[in-house]
Amino acid sequence: MKTTSNKTINLRVSTATKRLIDRAADEMHESRSSFMLEASLARAENVLADRTRFTLSEQQMRRFEAALEAPLPTPDALAKLLKRRAPWSR
Repeated sequence: MKTTSNKTINLRVSTATKRLIDRAADEMHESRSSFMLEASLARAENVLADRTRFTLSEQQMRRFEAALEAPLPTPDALAKLLKRRAPWSR
């Protein structure tokens, strides 16, 4: 995720936690901020991906199930999509 950084996030941690994070960041040849941001973004994406929910009426559910059961109009497009790398893993 490459954007212009203009906001600050401050954390208070124990000395042991800071040392652990610094050691891991050093191993990855990253700054502490970069290491923590990457880890936080990955966790945030995982949390939000598991929290997607929607509600349908009975009629909407029947239409949704019919759409799931219908044959694919362009199976090659799906094959191409499934071969693409996920945007959050780039």
